[in-house]
Amino acid sequence: MRQHIAHVALVVDDYDDAIAFYTQQLNFTLVEDTALSDAKRWVLVAPPGAQECCLLLAKAAGGEQQSRVGNQTGGRVFLFLYTDNFERDYQNMRAKGITFVREPVKETYGTVAVFRDLYGNLWDLLEPAGE
Repeated sequence: MRQHIAHVALVVDDYDDAIAFYTQQLNFTLVEDTALSDAKRWVLVAPPGAQECCLLLAKAAGGEQQSRVGNQTGGRVFLFLYTDNFERDYQNMRAKGITFVREPVKETYGTVAVFRDLYGNLWDLLEPAGE
């Protein structure tokens, strides 16, 4: 048996703002942007080199979803962006205005720093040890 996670939904305020943030500031690739209705689109973005899993940028519909924008995990780190070159990506992200809330540290498992996305969700930027 083989399974994998194909997409992770990320609730956003605005499709175009989210696309701009992920493609211009994090260097993600816009994989798909398909209109499903006047108000709903199927928008997938993925980090460079991603093979299987994409972020599905889902525009918040209604108050319940809107209340989750930027805090989908109650303040915990939400997503983990692995890199093969921490210093390169960390410097590029800082130069593009990404806010880091925890500066880089070397742990037994690798080098890690925590940053906020456009809406305030927390991410780990992580280069695993031995990469």
